[in-house]
Amino acid sequence: MDTQQNTALTRALAEVPGPLPARGVIHIVIPHTDRFTVVGNHLAQHPGLSTAAVSFAVRIQSLPQGTEIGVKALAARFPEGEKLIAAALRELEAIGYLQRARTRLPDGRIVTRTVFCNQPAALLWPRKTAPHQPATPQAPAPAPTPQPGPALPPQPQPVPEPEPTLQPVQVLAAAPQPVHVPAAAPEPEAPLATPPPCAPAPPPQQSAAPLFVPLVPTPTAPKPPPRPLPQPRELTPELHRAATALLADLRRHTPEFTLSEYDLQQLAPAVAAWLEREARPDAIRHALTNDPPHPLRHPAKLLRHRLTALLPPPLPGAHDLTVHVRRVTITPFQTCDGCERAFRSSTPGRCRDCRTDHEQAAA
Repeated sequence: MDTQQNTALTRALAEVPGPLPARGVIHIVIPHTDRFTVVGNHLAQHPGLSTAAVSFAVRIQSLPQGTEIGVKALAARFPEGEKLIAAALRELEAIGYLQRARTRLPDGRIVTRTVFCNQPAALLWPRKTAPHQPATPQAPAPAPTPQPGPALPPQPQPVPEPEPTLQPVQVLAAAPQPVHVPAAAPEPEAPLATPPPCAPAPPPQQSAAPLFVPLVPTPTAPKPPPRPLPQPRELTPELHRAATALLADLRRHTPEFTLSEYDLQQLAPAVAAWLEREARPDAIRHALTNDPPHPLRHPAKLLRHRLTALLPPPLPGAHDLTVHVRRVTITPFQTCDGCERAFRSSTPGRCRDCRTDHEQAAA
């Protein structure tokens, strides 16, 4: 039988806008109308969360309010085991999507409330309701300005000329009059009255918009000074010559470590400190040139760092390697000359009882 063709899929691919990619995933986006949950890419593509943690975050986010999301409750609802669920919840709690807080109820009981936030990074941002609160009382303030109050004074001006007593009646009759002649006058006045209150309103909102708390604060504290190069206890001419020769010989083994004469003079005391601690030249060469970064732009800075950070300790002396054993003196047994009993003493003689009896008899 031939392979069945999915005509619906072919029709959907034909409706995808733009040219289709030659490789990779092709998205067919059909808008949801009911039973859907919005999940941000910060969660779906989080590099620090496992696939199990992301899946349980989506499942928890899709559950209705008040649903139990403990380990036992999720294990009863989904096929995963309790260990996997507990590990996923710990990952979500470490990132900030899940939080557990112990609260005391009015009746005195202490319960644990589990809170899930679909975007924990937004909790660090300033709330948008605070900057807009002063804008709400300003909205009714410009309302009285476009009010027809200033437009009405030109209407009663022609009214008192024919009859001052018919003013209330002519107020009603004057309504159609501004439609023909004075209608053009209030139209330019209305836009002139409305812009002044609206123009100053945006500046305070724009000034409050930059109030953003960055997730990663910029480093403002000064960096600590670099560690000084190690110095030998006594820089003898022979030690300085051997250190300079070792540094100059590095380019023969690794061409990237070609140093200038100034760099040789600056780094030679540090190499002399290594040689003074009885480090072998081949060991020093391997420690300084092993696995350099590519490309190596500043070989002298790399050597300075490695000479300082990888400085070996001095070799211990012979007395440092000896183990001091605590000697325990054992008192030998002696036979009492009086009662023939055994007792511990460094010299032969009588036991304590015989010595006491002998002293009493002599007294």
